Amino acid sequence: MKSIGFIDYYLDEWHAEQYPERIEKATDGEMKVRYAFGIIDKENGLTNAQWCEKHGIELLSSIEEVIERSDYLIVLSPDNPEYHEQLSDLSLRSGKPTYIDKTFAPDRKTALRLFELANQHQTPMYSTSALRYAAEYVEAERSGVKTICSLGPGRYDNYSIHQIEPIVSIMGSKPTKVMFIGTPSFPALQIAFADGRFASIHHFGVDCSFSMTVGYGAGYSKTLKLESDFFASFIRNMTEFFRTGKPPVNSAETVAIITIIEFGLKSAETPFQWVALPTE
Repeated sequence: MKSIGFIDYYLDEWHAEQYPERIEKATDGEMKVRYAFGIIDKENGLTNAQWCEKHGIELLSSIEEVIERSDYLIVLSPDNPEYHEQLSDLSLRSGKPTYIDKTFAPDRKTALRLFELANQHQTPMYSTSALRYAAEYVEAERSGVKTICSLGPGRYDNYSIHQIEPIVSIMGSKPTKVMFIGTPSFPALQIAFADGRFASIHHFGVDCSFSMTVGYGAGYSKTLKLESDFFASFIRNMTEFFRTGKPPVNSAETVAIITIIEFGLKSAETPFQWVALPTE
């Protein structure tokens, strides 16, 4: 059995709840989350010790100890990406396959530093939104795509990745500019790509399901509504990464996604004006 270690800001959160059982099931017990560490206890939630006792996972006293005792590493903190650099620093120096939860980094510069550190120490590492692996998106025809209109729930800051990641996976990693076209209650963003194609994302609150309409040449379009178990597909993808040590997502795409998110937030300060994206 291969051991997986959690490194988190606090452990009482949704992703940490989901991963252990799903990983063990996806690997028929070949992999198991056995160790965990959290910096703080969740306010008004379970303490890290209580969370570990609930899940039968050993709470360790430091990140160093988690890294030493684990074969594979998962850096969590899905709703606090500002801590990812701090939480993943030692993991990315370890050479052990490391998955970093969404959203990968709070900005482009941090994303580039994380990839540079992993490369320096030959540490296999990647990050993704689980929506990348929705069967409807994976199986979508990619040739001839001209535009995409995406819909989804949640706040822009921590949920836009679930719309932007599939768009970049379909359209490529060369966005050039963004324009905020929404409102504070219903954020929306236009994304331009280097080859003249465009995509847009729209947040319509908690009752809005994820979907996208893909426009092709000659005016043909297809609407993709998510009905597949994309989270199970994502877990299978993650465990295959641990087995092989081969990151399944190109780092250029991940950096492009983080760049869109960061500059999309900035463009909200000047709606309906294009904001150029950096390329260096």
